[in-house]
Amino acid sequence: MPSSAQPESGSVRYLLAGVFHRMAYVSWGDRSAPVVVCVHGLTRNGRDFDVLAQALSDRSLSDRFHVICPDLPGRGGSDWLPDPTLYQPQHYAVALGHLLAAIGRDVAWVGTSLGGICGMLLAAAGGSPINRLILNDIGPFIPAAALARIRDYLASDAAPTRFPDLPALERHLRAIHAPFGALTDEQWAALARTSARSLPDGGVSLHYDPAIATVIRAQEPVDVDMAPFYARIRAPILAIRGADSDLLLPDTLTQMRASGAETLEIPGAGHAPALMDAVQTDAIRRFLLG
Repeated sequence: MPSSAQPESGSVRYLLAGVFHRMAYVSWGDRSAPVVVCVHGLTRNGRDFDVLAQALSDRSLSDRFHVICPDLPGRGGSDWLPDPTLYQPQHYAVALGHLLAAIGRDVAWVGTSLGGICGMLLAAAGGSPINRLILNDIGPFIPAAALARIRDYLASDAAPTRFPDLPALERHLRAIHAPFGALTDEQWAALARTSARSLPDGGVSLHYDPAIATVIRAQEPVDVDMAPFYARIRAPILAIRGADSDLLLPDTLTQMRASGAETLEIPGAGHAPALMDAVQTDAIRRFLLG
């Protein structure tokens, strides 16, 4: 994979609650190639997919892809929303629907956690342009216990808003995202760089609006059943599960397999596999080439 490859930056405007907002993205590779859209998890951003995007867009390969990695509203380079109650999947789907309309052709979709929820919503819609769907550690059943864990973390002192420097932020990421799996020192350092937002006092913060937790904190977690949406999806599905995940349960993965999905379990990972090692990127590439 060409380590010197760099993404291009872009953005799309979307209309939500009577106001236009800007959603940023980075894209990799030949724009004429088949498109893969990669959407991140709750507190992450589109640069989480740098390794996967480089592997899929490598110009030395005959079968390569144009990879587009948006920052969900309130994350990365995208606009923060003035009303924190808008930070919900159905509204993210509106923004992502504008991106799909701007792309204007069929796409494959890679969604980690929240990105997979958005993918299921959009793939279930009539006339969806999503022709292949990869769900990374998310499925049609989301247990309340896992949502409570996420809520409790976001509401606790373990979710700091400021770090004195980048190494401190990296140490934080290594602790809270240990379930990503066995990352190299270089990969953790890269995640820290792309997760950081500089502060006026010289410190850094994580690159998202803290208000994204407002709705999550205000609700008592309950089991989420997305089976009605999942049943309407016609695109082939690859479901990836971290073997230690508490969010995509083994029984849910078994049910997805029984309904026709391809499945892959990643040992040594929880919620959610980072999609950075060759086993994971090669499996995704094989599925996309189908």
